[in-house]
Amino acid sequence: MPNNINGRGLTEREMLQLCLELAKGRVPAISHTLMETTHDELRDIYEGCLKTSAEAQKEIFQLMEKKGWYETQLATVEEIENVQNFMQNNLNPSPSE
Repeated sequence: MPNNINGRGLTEREMLQLCLELAKGRVPAISHTLMETTHDELRDIYEGCLKTSAEAQKEIFQLMEKKGWYETQLATVEEIENVQNFMQNNLNPSPSE
């Protein structure tokens, strides 16, 4: 991948990667702020920002994936079951006897 050859700047791929990293960081930051906000109108604003940021992240990801710049691997049934079991055991533990 070319990188700033002869001072021409960032490639499209590099710009999208930077945008994706910014969007990925923005979502948890807004989420954290939202969880600590008690004012209803302000919460509504943060919820809108969270939704917009998550949608932007998804659009950037999909564009990069379409161009072949971000490859993902589908999870196997076994991997999905492992995560489900882990989440069930750790988020809904059995009551102590």
